[in-house]
Amino acid sequence: MNIKMNKKLMAGFPALLMIILSCEKKYQSPGHYEEDLFAHERKEGKAYIMNEDECFDGSELVIASSDVKLADSSKGRGRSFFIYKIRSGRTLKTVRDSIVEYPMQFLSVQRLKLNKTDDSIYVYLKHLEGYRFIAKDKKLRYQWLRAAPVYAVKKK
Repeated sequence: MNIKMNKKLMAGFPALLMIILSCEKKYQSPGHYEEDLFAHERKEGKAYIMNEDECFDGSELVIASSDVKLADSSKGRGRSFFIYKIRSGRTLKTVRDSIVEYPMQFLSVQRLKLNKTDDSIYVYLKHLEGYRFIAKDKKLRYQWLRAAPVYAVKKK
C-alpha cells in the first residue's frame, strides 16, 4: 500500500506544483496613488543657464583670455572631466588671490564650447571641490562655474 501511495503522490506532485505556481499573483501598485511632489520645480530637457551678471557674481575668479585650450580629459570609469589650460589673460575679479600666475589649469565637468572665431572669452571659476588626487597631480585650484556657458568678450 505504501508503494502505491508513493507512486500516486509522485505522479500528482508535478500537477500540484503547476497549480500552485500558476496561481501566483504579483503585486501591482495602483497608479492613482502616485503624486509628483516636485513637478513645479522640474523642467524636462532644459538646463538652467546663467547670464553674464550671475556668472560674474557667482565666480571667485574671472579671467578674460584668448588663449584657452583643452589640455587633458578623462572618460571611462567614474565621472568624466576636462582640464583646460590658460596661457595668458587679464584678471577681472578675484576673491582669494591678488596675483594669478600663468599658465594655469582648471577643471570642468562639462566640455566647453570654445569657438576659434572668438577673440577672447570670459573664464568663470570657483574653488575646486573634490578631485583631491587629480588636483594634487595636476596642481589644480579652480573649476569651471557649473551653470556658466562660454561668453565671448564684447569689444568696446
